[in-house]
Amino acid sequence: MPNNEDKYEIALIGNPNVGKSTLFNALTGENVYIGNWPGVTVEKKEGEFTYNGKKFKVVDLPGVYSLTANSIDEVVARDYILNEKPDLVVNIVDATSLERNLYLTLQLMEMGTNLLLALNKMDLAEKSGINIDINKLEKLLGVKVVPISAAKKMGIEELKKVISEEVKNKKFTKIEYPKLEPYIKKIVSILQKDENLKKYNLKYLAIKLLERDKYIEELIKNSKVWNELNPVLNKIMEELAKKYGEPELGIVEERYKIIDKIVSEVVRKTSGKLTTTQMLDDVLTDEKVGILLLIPMLWMLFKFAFDVSAPFSAMINYGFGVLAHIVKSSIPNKFIASLLSDGIISGVGAVLTFFPILAFLFFALSLLEESGYMARIPFIADRIMNKFGLPGKAIIPLVMGFGCNVPAIMATRTIENEKDRILTIIINPLMSCSARLPIYAFFAGALFQKYQGLVVISMYALGLCLALILAILFRKFIFKSSPMPLIVELPPYHLPNLNVVLMNTWDRVYDFLKKAGTIIVFGVMLVWFLSVYGPSGFLGVDALHNSQLIEKSYVAIIGKTLTLIFSPMGWDWRACSALVFGFIAKEVVVGSMAVLYGVGEENLVSILAKVFTPVSAYAYMAFCLIYTPCLATLAVIKQEIGWKWAVFTLIYELVLAYIVALIITIVGSGILQLFSVI
Repeated sequence: MPNNEDKYEIALIGNPNVGKSTLFNALTGENVYIGNWPGVTVEKKEGEFTYNGKKFKVVDLPGVYSLTANSIDEVVARDYILNEKPDLVVNIVDATSLERNLYLTLQLMEMGTNLLLALNKMDLAEKSGINIDINKLEKLLGVKVVPISAAKKMGIEELKKVISEEVKNKKFTKIEYPKLEPYIKKIVSILQKDENLKKYNLKYLAIKLLERDKYIEELIKNSKVWNELNPVLNKIMEELAKKYGEPELGIVEERYKIIDKIVSEVVRKTSGKLTTTQMLDDVLTDEKVGILLLIPMLWMLFKFAFDVSAPFSAMINYGFGVLAHIVKSSIPNKFIASLLSDGIISGVGAVLTFFPILAFLFFALSLLEESGYMARIPFIADRIMNKFGLPGKAIIPLVMGFGCNVPAIMATRTIENEKDRILTIIINPLMSCSARLPIYAFFAGALFQKYQGLVVISMYALGLCLALILAILFRKFIFKSSPMPLIVELPPYHLPNLNVVLMNTWDRVYDFLKKAGTIIVFGVMLVWFLSVYGPSGFLGVDALHNSQLIEKSYVAIIGKTLTLIFSPMGWDWRACSALVFGFIAKEVVVGSMAVLYGVGEENLVSILAKVFTPVSAYAYMAFCLIYTPCLATLAVIKQEIGWKWAVFTLIYELVLAYIVALIITIVGSGILQLFSVI
């Protein structure tokens, strides 16, 4: 609500891929504020603009296809409009797909909002031979319609002008469904007896009751009219069931009757040439060819991200290494010097090392999103992914997980259904990220010299197989539901808007640095304290580089305690202690083992060949693949879906890693004994 007569609050809402972000940026420029909606991890984006002396706060609602509240995004959008009551709701509608977009428009009209339609992509509609009668559309809807092209910044000033006029009109929209009006009026006549319900649009509540909306049902059940309404509602539901089969299907059917009527009267299509989008989709969305092209496309995506970011990550790593050396050599007090250099600076460096990877990965993803291809990837993969209890949209995070689990988990934000999203997140750490590769390389080089490539590939295959098997099990026993049917609109292909791509990239990377970064820094400092302290007190910072001294630390005590658990696998306390360091980052395992065994990394291979057997080494590699996500991954899981699921992921992966390593040890030892007998 406005704070004063010269400041107004408007909301932008529309289907995914309608150009909402582009319009938001065109309206607000750089006056943008990023956060999260209260209680959820869905991004909240706000901005401001001034027109004719009036200030407008713009709230960018999540992209949704409807307001049935099946996903977090839909809940956020619905609750905001219902409870915050913005001065104006600007519904961005794709002119090239009017029929699909008007479904959300009718739902907004049901809510009785002060509504304005921004008819976007008019230039693309004209190229496709689609002519829309704007005046007739306004008349049929009873809503002001402004034609625009957000990407080309056409009609933006006219839209600002109309916004400044419509916020003052307070012209609340209405919609009628002729065949349902008698039932709606009967319900409204009872609802209006409760004064507490009058703060809502009663007609909207009635429609939602006919749809069996759980949120609205709970709201009405707590009202004083429920006892009177319930028998009336049950009778209405019986009548609608006879007419439509399911009462909620009746609402959907009546909405589409109105939409079909509107589209038939306002849209005229002229025969045009075969469009670029149609030609590309004939190939890219083909059931067989599409999958074959998708695999190299995704491989190139994260190959680009990790190869291009590698020099920048190395520079950051080198820079923080130099800074740590300067701090350590310039501060006389060794404790403070080591705390700053090995603890705080190393922690901050660990966070910022992710920056180039995330930046280039999200840049590549944003390019695909803006081009229109990203919307087609779930469509292509949906049938295959559904066989494993996963939604089609899970394909992107899973493939990205082979590069880095952190951006992969953040990429699950495109999955609307909360259960589908949680499932995709908790199995993602099983995808073998690039940080595990040094572990595989060292062990394969030490104990499997003739079969190095095969052994390394087997680790990637093991992680993928476990992820898919667990997806089926978790779906059956924890989530107990099928993946949500894929409803996706395929936007036309077009050249990405670089400003939008860069802004989306920065928003996502900043979100990680701000939230996950603090946890990573804390974790690095904790391991530092455990390494330089022991039961006897402060061991000195030399413990970090002295294998004999670190043996008296808490890290060593933890490692020696773990040998009791891992005795069936035959790992010594140094190998177990290295797993503790691996909690910070998996690539740290190799460096930690070098310190603990008192050798340089260049001599580690010869040591591993002496203290491990091929079976115990393979079991150790499998354990490193599966056990506890690295600290950055755990931090981002907590950020995205909360501590409960972060702890669940931590526990189940530790248990799974132990079981798999134990099976490898038992089966591997049995096979070796069998061959020795033969």
